[in-house]
Amino acid sequence: MKPTLSLTLLLAAAAAAEPIDREALVRRHNPVIRKVDVDAPLSVGNGNFGFGADVTGLQTFADEYHRHGVPTETLCRWAWYSEPNSEGFTLDDAGEDYTRADGRVVRYPTDQDGEAGQWLRRNPRNHPLAQLRFVGRDGAELEPDDIGKPEQTLDLWRGVIDSRFSIDGSPVKVTTSCHPGQDLLAFRIESDLLESGDLAVRVAFPRGHDEAVKLTPALDWSKPDSHRTDAKATGDSRVDLTRRRDALEYHVAVDWAGEASWTESGAHAFTLASAGTALEFTMSFAPAALPAELPGLGETLAASAAQWKKFWESGAAVDFSGSSDPRARQVEERIILSRYLMAAQCAGDVPPQESGLTCSTWYGKHHTEMIWWHSAHFPLWGHDELLAKNLDWYREHLPQARELAASRGLEGARWAKMIGPDARESPGGNPLIVWNQPHAVYLSELLYRNSPDEETLGKYRELVFDTAACLASMLHFDDERGAYVLGPPLWIAQEIYERAESQNPSFELAYWRWALEVAQDWRERLGMPREEKWDHIVAHLSPLPEKDGKYVALGSHPDTWDNIDSRHDHPTMLAPLGILPGGPMVDRPTMERTLDAVLEHWDWETKIWGWDYPMIAMTATRLGRPETAVEILLREGPNNIYLPSGHCPQRSDEKLPKNPPPGARKREIAAYLPANGSFLSAVALMVAGWDGCDTEFPGFPKDGTWKIRAEGLKPLP
Repeated sequence: MKPTLSLTLLLAAAAAAEPIDREALVRRHNPVIRKVDVDAPLSVGNGNFGFGADVTGLQTFADEYHRHGVPTETLCRWAWYSEPNSEGFTLDDAGEDYTRADGRVVRYPTDQDGEAGQWLRRNPRNHPLAQLRFVGRDGAELEPDDIGKPEQTLDLWRGVIDSRFSIDGSPVKVTTSCHPGQDLLAFRIESDLLESGDLAVRVAFPRGHDEAVKLTPALDWSKPDSHRTDAKATGDSRVDLTRRRDALEYHVAVDWAGEASWTESGAHAFTLASAGTALEFTMSFAPAALPAELPGLGETLAASAAQWKKFWESGAAVDFSGSSDPRARQVEERIILSRYLMAAQCAGDVPPQESGLTCSTWYGKHHTEMIWWHSAHFPLWGHDELLAKNLDWYREHLPQARELAASRGLEGARWAKMIGPDARESPGGNPLIVWNQPHAVYLSELLYRNSPDEETLGKYRELVFDTAACLASMLHFDDERGAYVLGPPLWIAQEIYERAESQNPSFELAYWRWALEVAQDWRERLGMPREEKWDHIVAHLSPLPEKDGKYVALGSHPDTWDNIDSRHDHPTMLAPLGILPGGPMVDRPTMERTLDAVLEHWDWETKIWGWDYPMIAMTATRLGRPETAVEILLREGPNNIYLPSGHCPQRSDEKLPKNPPPGARKREIAAYLPANGSFLSAVALMVAGWDGCDTEFPGFPKDGTWKIRAEGLKPLP
């Protein structure tokens, strides 16, 4: 007997209402590594502190992984080192004069090659913590070929790495975990090799990173006399260490259970050896002396499991099981791995660097133009508290942003681009990048949309209003055109144009208007009158530049589609209808032609970045082209290759064969978290839509091959 239509609908509704099995969803994407794979280190972390492990569960082959794949390091967001500034360098020493659109000459610190510029760029820089590796008898180094039958699993539901392998036929089992509330690692190692003295743990402290390398530098083991490690035994099973290099000081506590020995084995190096077949220990890090009582392995494992369970159950979820399109599982896997990485590596006391807590890039500094990609997905996926951690840093550093604005003759707060924990900008093109400026308004608005109350308005009002005031003051009214213009000088998001001449970039113009309109909404929500100047800007802002029926990147250089050299890097002329909702500035047919031009004529083989693919997918989604959106989101490209850990490395302009073997890729950045964050924001748009969207799952084809269940995902503006 065939079911009636009404019964069929009822059954479908019941299936749709069935809650997603969050644990099954997450666990089916646990990474499992079965070889010494330099492309597949796994990590544990709490957003502020992280540990990368190779296939042994420690960092035994750190040199091999760094040379050929993704490094394994121990990093945090509170350890920063600065060389003594014996010359007293200031930003003005790296300054160069630029003429603004209003004729005023302003000095910007854009000279990065001089002595002052180089010092100011590399200071302060993030400082790596300890390296932990297995060694053999008498400290002998292990080789990758020594590892037999490896099988390593990252349990995403618990945030724990379980590693199994053998050495000379003897099995080894390692458990690796991180405490969610303290910068503490906990390990358990089980093997007969421990008792026989053929296996031990070596703990070593590097001097820092190679200061001459800005992207993915190696650890620096040179000049052992330039830093200090003072160790003091505290009882029979704990050692406390104080690490110093010039003004940097941090503390480490190593605490073990059972009978074990701690001995010095070299400059800033120690060996922890067990007298039995198991070694259980924790390692804590902090900028100040550590307390006498610290969590042990059991407490750390329980806390990690509870925190990650809460993370997965309290946020949003999307389940693609039942889909017949083979790409559905790929989308689901990237969602889960990206959410894990972003939570573990991008919510700390100082906003993240582009490589998170995996390795160092650009001296560990935060690039504020990336904060949207790093954090906008958090409230979309139901984790407002993680975005709030990043915005707390911005709120705390409003005084520095106000000082920077005043120094440039601007109002409000001007956000520097490449910054350390002190919010001081770094020389180079950085001071002329402007698309970082509206992010604080957008991110505050996302939090308000989820919590539209007086508390949210009160907490972020200064951030929104000071940021918007600076946006308005960065524009100049051109009497001849009867319109406000942006720049020069500026360096647009597509970083290929002459900075001293650039004016009216399409994405930035659209972003200025949208952010000022949102800031006006905030004033009205607070019962305040609208700012007349902001309304005047919105009514008289220059239109988006276009040529031959397509949007171009820059009004002062409208050669995007005439010059092949202009068709690489970020195609952000698509972003006004993608990241942004479009509005009256965007003509949809023109944007449609622009999208087609990008798909056909952009340089997809050299420099296109990992966040560009999702950004383009967002535009395709808002234009009602779901098949294009999915194709671009998952397109195999030079910087859209996701590794087993979920990382998406970025390489240089050098052309390489498609899907090159490990070690063949010439990488600029071994781990690039803006790719993961942009992927999550794009999927949020593709699943939950945007204000006024009446299409269910607008970014996925309606051909019957996609079965989607979603819970808790928030639409974009």
